[in-house]
Amino acid sequence: MKRSILIHPDPRLKKLCDPVADISDDLRKLADDMLETMYDAPGIGLAAPQIGVLNRLIVLDCVKEEGETPRPLVMFNPEIVSSSDDLNVYEEGCLSIPDQYAEVTRPREVEVAWMDQNGNAQSEVFDGLWATCVQHEIDHLDGKLFIDYLKPLKRQMITRKMQKLKRERARA
Repeated sequence: MKRSILIHPDPRLKKLCDPVADISDDLRKLADDMLETMYDAPGIGLAAPQIGVLNRLIVLDCVKEEGETPRPLVMFNPEIVSSSDDLNVYEEGCLSIPDQYAEVTRPREVEVAWMDQNGNAQSEVFDGLWATCVQHEIDHLDGKLFIDYLKPLKRQMITRKMQKLKRERARA
């Protein structure tokens, strides 16, 4: 089931999310809904707070090439265990901040540990776009948006655009 994505500024997007104690069928269903919502948007990552659920859950799939096999990942309680000193700059966007993009510098490689849908511990090293995406989504769980990395003026400009977008959508 597709969910509505919250648009910045929304207080729920700035909240620290709660760890998931154990994985229920409801949470598995939520993860499936999030993947459907992400693919439909279309996006390459989505965090639970973006649909108004304050749990530490993210989904991502950075396979974008036509004909390549999708690789949907569901991560409960993801955490960055280590990150490289090497940095990468990517132009990031966010489904909660539609049509706004900016360059953000992050570690090029990160090792992430998480629990999968079956409650099994997982760990993997991500690089490139996957590394950027997983860091961006984990930030959401800590109430941090990619625009928080920008200079205040640029951040305010984007926030004003989003406020205007929300007013327009409310009228429609």
